[in-house]
Amino acid sequence: MNVSLKLKSFIQNSRHIISISYKPNKAEFNRSAKIIILGILVVGTLGFLIALIISLAVTGSLSLI
Repeated sequence: MNVSLKLKSFIQNSRHIISISYKPNKAEFNRSAKIIILGILVVGTLGFLIALIISLAVTGSLSLI
């Protein structure tokens, strides 16, 4: 498949995605924002706890944090 056919296919697929997508209302947006923020907090907390455990296991103190 040459470049022009790939580009044409990409443009057609992009138009299709844009035509079926819609703008979320305020409630949907707020729900999504809350879920994303919660996910970021959970991942950050887990990362911190893992770093804390590794720091305590390797050095015996909290010197790496």
